[in-house]
Formats: sequence, C-alpha cells, structure tokens
Amino acid sequence: MHNVKTRHNWTYEEVKEIFELPLLELIYQAQTVHRKNFDPRKVQVSSLISIKTGGCPEDCSYCPQAARYQTDIEKNALLDLETVKSMAQKAKDGGASRVCLGAAWREVKDNGDFDNVLEMVKEVTSMNLEVCCTLGMLNEDQANKLKDAGLYAYNHNIDSSEDVYKKIISTRTYDDRLNTIKNVRKAKISVCSGGILGLGEDTTDRIEMLRTLANMSPHPESVPINTLVAVKGTPLEENNEVPIWDWVKAIATARIIMPSSVIRLSAGRIGRNQAEQALCFMAGANSIFSGEKLLTTPNPKENEDINLFQTLGLIPTEPFKGAQIGH
Repeated sequence: MHNVKTRHNWTYEEVKEIFELPLLELIYQAQTVHRKNFDPRKVQVSSLISIKTGGCPEDCSYCPQAARYQTDIEKNALLDLETVKSMAQKAKDGGASRVCLGAAWREVKDNGDFDNVLEMVKEVTSMNLEVCCTLGMLNEDQANKLKDAGLYAYNHNIDSSEDVYKKIISTRTYDDRLNTIKNVRKAKISVCSGGILGLGEDTTDRIEMLRTLANMSPHPESVPINTLVAVKGTPLEENNEVPIWDWVKAIATARIIMPSSVIRLSAGRIGRNQAEQALCFMAGANSIFSGEKLLTTPNPKENEDINLFQTLGLIPTEPFKGAQIGH
C-alpha cells in the first residue's frame, strides 16, 4: 500500500509504478486513500455557465470556441447579470454547490467586461454558492480583484504534459498556464487544475501530467480529469473516445498522489453508463459537473445524475464543505 502522506516531490518512476499497478489493485489502493480523506458517499456537484461563448483567439486543438475553427456553436457576448443569477439559482435548485463561470477569453483584460464579471462573482457568492471562474490568463492584480469580489476558486487546466501541450496549442506556453496558477495561489484563491485525456498523448504524457499537478505545492484543491469530446470542425475531431479503463487509471493515480484534492469527473461523462461512472467513483472521484452543457459540449441531464446518485447511494456535498484552500 502506498503511503498516503501528502507530498510534492514525486518522481516520474514513482508515479509510473502506481499508474501501472494491476487495475483492480490500483482501484483498491485509491479507494483506501479516498476513505482516509473523505466521506465516500459525498460527491461535490458543480454546474458550468458559459458567460461568454466562442470567438476565442487561442488555437487549442480540442476547443470548439476557437474563432479559427468552423464549428456549430452559437457565439454570444457576455451575459447580463440577471441571466447569470437566474442560471445559478437553477443550478443550486438542481443540487449544485459550485457554479463555474466560463468566458472564452485568451486572458482577462481590465475593462467593463471584467467589472461585470466581478459583479457576477459577488452576486452568485451571496447565494451561498462556491463560485469558480475560468477566464484565461490572469495577472496578480486581477487575481486579487477576483478574491476581493469573493471568488472561491479559479480553473486553469494544464491540459496534458508539456510535450503534448506544444503540439495542441501554439498561442501560449505551458509556463503561461503555470504562471496564472501561481497568481491565483498568491491571491489565496482555491486552485482548480487538471487535464484532458485523448489529445493524442501516450501513457508517458499522462503520467507526466499527473506528476506536474501532484508536485504543485499545495496541490490543486480541485483536479478535473476530462476525456476529450471530439467536436466536428476542430483539429482533433477524428480522435477516438478514451476507454473507460484509461479514465479510471488516471483518476485512481490522481487520488493516490493527491490524497486530499477533490477529483472531478468532467467532460466525457455523456455516453458512459452508470457502471462505468461507478468505477470512477470507486477509483476516488468525488465531484462531477452536472447539467446539460459543459461550456459547449453535451453533459448528462440533471435527472440522469439524480438517478445515478440514487443508484449508488451518493449524497451531494454542501457548499464550502470540500477541500479547504491551501490545505
């Protein structure tokens, strides 16, 4: 059994040893670590609101919101405050304890749109919801403004290993990603950072991505493990769906090497049956994105998730009850 002590100095070989355990042994070890750190019945439910959709100048190969790709998504300017409040209330009524506000920006700019986002953060936080934002790159001053507005968490995924990152994105660097995460951390905002399986990476890249996350100090409080939803019109539209076993291995490894982080089942749940999702929870996942849309890709409807929770005996967590900031 691997030591569950939290550490930030994992070597590639150590993570590889865990990742390559026989699958049932890996799940057992991950579940054991999970039960030492969390109530195994409780799952944190998040809902994502796309407050500004499409027209992004970045060239992320997986993303239908990049302006340069011809995809079917409907572009929209920044939503107004009342619409966002109404959507947040609907998410809360559906059992969500966290609402993530996503804008298709390369980086935050100090302008009226950012002022409006700060107002959204204040208002939705006042509804007793954890508010997370994903707005692209941030400087220290902007991170501090979001913190002052009451922001609980900031999402900025590292996507994959540094080697793969260079192949799928040319408009910014891996270090740009890491610097934004540092700015978020300095502002004492909870960090949400994970990656995507299915970008054309190999096992080495998956291990390296998990090692990069686990060697952050402190660990990201929330670690979304996405599987690619291949969208027509993007460069990765022909990529194959990630086998469930690969998803389970990544989740279980993340659970063991980041024992007190919340591991989130994010994009890629649509089409996965209850038994497949149950395996992910057994492997240490304890958060999901719920609702019909994940920014621009489909997600199971709320009633499907209610059925899933009832079948597995899972209970949604209350807001602000998960991993503490900077644990």
